[in-house]
Amino acid sequence: MSASPDRDARAAGFFAGRAAVLLRRRLAQALPVILLVLVGNFLLLKLAPGDVIDAYVAAAGGGDRAFVAQLRAEYGLDQPVIVQLGLYLWKAVRLDLGQSVLLGQPVLSLILERLPNTLMLMMSSIGFAFGLGVLLGVAAARRAGRPEDTAIITLGLIVYATPGFWLGLMLIVIFSVRLAWLPLSGIETIASSLTGWERVLDIARHLVLPTASLALVYVAIYMRLMRAGMLEVFGLDFIRTARAKGLSDDRIAYRHVLPNAILPMVTMLGLQFGTLLGGSVVIESVFSIPGIGRLAYEAVVGRDLNLLLGIVFMSALLVIAVNLIVDLLYAHLDPRIESA
Repeated sequence: MSASPDRDARAAGFFAGRAAVLLRRRLAQALPVILLVLVGNFLLLKLAPGDVIDAYVAAAGGGDRAFVAQLRAEYGLDQPVIVQLGLYLWKAVRLDLGQSVLLGQPVLSLILERLPNTLMLMMSSIGFAFGLGVLLGVAAARRAGRPEDTAIITLGLIVYATPGFWLGLMLIVIFSVRLAWLPLSGIETIASSLTGWERVLDIARHLVLPTASLALVYVAIYMRLMRAGMLEVFGLDFIRTARAKGLSDDRIAYRHVLPNAILPMVTMLGLQFGTLLGGSVVIESVFSIPGIGRLAYEAVVGRDLNLLLGIVFMSALLVIAVNLIVDLLYAHLDPRIESA
């Protein structure tokens, strides 16, 4: 009777060892990726015409050359590009992302202040898209070739072809303006003094429309991927053997087919995270959500190099972290995968 706990302990230790190896390898691969992202974006932004000082002076109604030169010297923009790059990389290693010229605050504090709003939007969108995509994919696969399958596929194609910003605007018109069921914009009711579960519910109501706008496109992707995976697994030999043993279709679908077909979905989660992060820029602007997506838009408009590079740096760290978690989860779900 004691063999089972020992076997479970050995299996847990084996997975922990493989996870440690995978973690070391992925971290070693992440360092040059982050370096390339920082250097590449820094040089690309430097090649763009104008800089933050030009935008600041234009917004202020102009200024004399001495004042402009003083500002450039104050923010180190009068030095050669290679020197500016070296100083920025040295500061980035110490997580000193500099000062935002436009907002007059440290870049890191601005990002950390807005990051939770973006993470809430992205996590709710990923959960909604993954859950609904799996359900629709399973339903379509189990009714392959029938009218229900055709209807699900057609609906998915329509949603996939619809731009997210247009979908968001239409949802605002229907559910906020016409029906007045959901809030128009923002992440929570301003000056409401709500606490506890009341505040949680208020934030949840504000996230319904942005989540739907950001997630529905990915619902179509996950649905098609899940349907294809289910149909592929249904044609394998071990499924025919299960049918020959007299197992019901429901048991075969949910106990044997679904666990194997869902593995590509887990991989897609990591790949789609970066795309979701980019899509949040548009959705946060449409719904006036104070997240890092909207902050990135403000940084681009104001040519705030430090702020934009800080957002890119943090986004790269997030994408790498999420893909690392997905790799670990994939290795746990399928022990045959090597930690390569």
